[in-house]
Amino acid sequence: MYRMIICGIGMGSRQTANRLLRRAAALVDEGGTILVMHVIENVPQRRLTGIPEESETAAIVDAEKKLVSLCKELGIPVMIEVRIGAAASLLVSAARERAADLILLSSHVPDITDYVFSSIVEKVVRHAGCSVLVDRRLAQVHEGSALQAEDAALL
Repeated sequence: MYRMIICGIGMGSRQTANRLLRRAAALVDEGGTILVMHVIENVPQRRLTGIPEESETAAIVDAEKKLVSLCKELGIPVMIEVRIGAAASLLVSAARERAADLILLSSHVPDITDYVFSSIVEKVVRHAGCSVLVDRRLAQVHEGSALQAEDAALL
């Protein structure tokens, strides 16, 4: 169905990441490409707080390792890209740069910041030049559960 899918994997649950990756694998054309993208939000006060650039590099390497492991475990061939910046604009830019026909994202339970600043998903839907599929199944993870600990360890 799609020749290039950008699959945005955030800091959500492992279940959600598995579901998104499986959905992308089901939707991609034979010979098509899935780009798994994770964005580490900018830390604008990095210069003010003295957070070293090595911390950002370490965060990128850590996220890449976890995504490679997850994709290998699922047996889904993908390209992986981790960037630092504003998630919505970087996802839209990546889709434009690669002439993607689909961006696949997951929603979350909205909080006050979503109402004040709007969510990443909302911004991507508004600005993307291609179709956007939003997975709305919210993971039901109970506080303190083994599943919650496993999910938190992913990203």
